[in-house]
Amino acid sequence: MTATAVTPRCRHAGRCGGCPWQHVAYPDQLARKREDVDRLLRQHLRALPAVLPVVPMPVGDDGMPWHFRHKAAFVFGRAGRDGRGLVMGHFAAGGREIVPVEECPVHGARANRIAFRLRDELVKARVTAAGPDLSGVVRHVLVRTSADERDAVAMLVVTRNAGELKKPVRALLASEDRPDGFFLNIHEAPSPYMVGRETIRLDGHAHVREKSLGPTFLVSPTAFFQTNPTAAAALVDLVLEAIDPRAGHVLDLYAGGGLFTLPLAARGHRVTAVEENARAVADAARNLDVNRLDPRRVRLITARTEHAIRDLERQAVDAVVLDPPRQGCAPAVIDAVFSRLAPPRVVYVSCNPAALAGELPAIVAAGYRVTSVQPVDMFPHTPHVEAVAVFDRRTGDSP
Repeated sequence: MTATAVTPRCRHAGRCGGCPWQHVAYPDQLARKREDVDRLLRQHLRALPAVLPVVPMPVGDDGMPWHFRHKAAFVFGRAGRDGRGLVMGHFAAGGREIVPVEECPVHGARANRIAFRLRDELVKARVTAAGPDLSGVVRHVLVRTSADERDAVAMLVVTRNAGELKKPVRALLASEDRPDGFFLNIHEAPSPYMVGRETIRLDGHAHVREKSLGPTFLVSPTAFFQTNPTAAAALVDLVLEAIDPRAGHVLDLYAGGGLFTLPLAARGHRVTAVEENARAVADAARNLDVNRLDPRRVRLITARTEHAIRDLERQAVDAVVLDPPRQGCAPAVIDAVFSRLAPPRVVYVSCNPAALAGELPAIVAAGYRVTSVQPVDMFPHTPHVEAVAVFDRRTGDSP
C-alpha cells in the first residue's frame, strides 16, 4: 500500500528506534497493520474470516495518537571523550547505539518529567552510566504511571547500590516532579532483561493504582502489566464480549497480574489463573482483595503454564483465555487446550501474530475454527500490533 507521509512530531524520529512509523499518517498505519495480520495468518490458514479493522487509539488535533505509553523506559549511556559524562535516551534503529533524547511524546507527560528530572540530577552528581562493561553505575530508569497520571512510581536500575546515588535521588524526591514511590533495582550482570532480581523500595508507595480498566489494579514496578491502558481496556472488552456470561469455569493461562482474571471474576465466572511470575501472582491476589472479589471464585496458580496444564486438563472448562508471551504457546499447551480440554470457546490474545499464525494448523487440526480476528493498536507508530482471535470447537467435534 502507498502510505501518506506526515512530518514527525518528535525531533528524534528517524534516529531513535522507538517509533519507526511516526512519519506515516495514522489511518495508513492502521491499514498496514490489518494487512500484515491478514497476510501472516493466511500464510498458514486460507480458510480465515476477514480480519477486522484495527481498534485505534484516540488521536490529537494532528490526527495522531500521543502520550499513550504509561510505562516509560530509558537507557543511560556514556558521553564525552573520557566517557564520564551521562546521557539518557533510547537505542537507535537497528542497533545498540544510544540516541540521547530531550522529549518522548509517546510517553505520558508525568513519566517524562520524572525521568528527565532524575537524569538532570544524576548529571549534576556526575554519576556514571554502566556502559557495555557494566563498570559504571546507572543502566535504566522505568516510570509507571496510572492512565490519569495521579499515581507514579519510578525505578532506577543500577549495577550496584553506590553512595553517589544518594544525592541525586534525594534531590528528585525533594522536587515538584517527585514520584509517589521510588525503587532501586540491582542488576549487576549482563542480561537481555532490563531489571535484575533484587529490588529495594526507597520511598513511598509500592504500586500504581490503575482504575481505567473496570476493576482497580495495583501494579508493582517489576511485574508485567500492559504499557498502554487504553488498548488494554479494549483487550478486556474483547475478551468479555467473546466469553458467554453464562460460562461457569474459565481458565486464564499466562494470566499475569490478572488483567482478564479480575474482570471475569467480577462478572461472576469461576476463574483458574496460571502465571509463572510470582510477583505478578502476588499482585493478582492483592487486587482480588482490593476489589473485594470472592476469593472462592478465583484460584491462582504460580507455575509455568506447560507444567500446570497437566493437572488442569482433567477439569471441566467452559472457556479458555490464552495470553502468551511473544514466542507464543508451548506445543504442550496447544495440545492440552485444544485436544484434551477442548472447551467450546478459546480466546487467544496474541502480542505476536506471527507466532499465532504458526499455531493455527495445529489448532484447526484439533477440531476448531477461527470465528473472528480483531487487531488492537497497542503501540502506534510501530509495526507492532496485538490480535484477539476467537476459536470455536466445530459442531460434532469432542474431546
